Amino acid sequence: MAPPVADGGSPAPIDRPVLEFLRTRLRSTRQVERTRITDDGHLTLRVAFASSYYPASVEEATLSVRWYTNDDFAVHYREERSGRSWECRWDRHPNSHNTRDHFHPPPDAATPGEDASWPADHRDVIGDVLGEVEERIAVLWEE
Repeated sequence: MAPPVADGGSPAPIDRPVLEFLRTRLRSTRQVERTRITDDGHLTLRVAFASSYYPASVEEATLSVRWYTNDDFAVHYREERSGRSWECRWDRHPNSHNTRDHFHPPPDAATPGEDASWPADHRDVIGDVLGEVEERIAVLWEE
């Protein structure tokens, strides 16, 4: 078993082809305003959701994705409202605070998180995440 990684990462390298695939798929949807892959120490897919999907109180909503060659991942959703953030994170990586698959719940993606079980395939994981983001958007419109 790989040792825990303090930064929420993985001992494996980032899987750039998976990030490129997800970037292509996400940028083709109306919910997404822009996507880009950045390298600030970790290759990360950065996604900005279209503001038209959110009530005016949400100033910005983003998703960041790191996917590793061993299928570890970190997917972080964040929205900004009136100078306050609301965020959560879906993770698969070795750590000392939860099982390898876990979820850091909103509103602050607290650690430790909740043990969870995620699909093996990156397409299924992102599909599940986007489904939960859609549920969040529905709640925001009801507020």
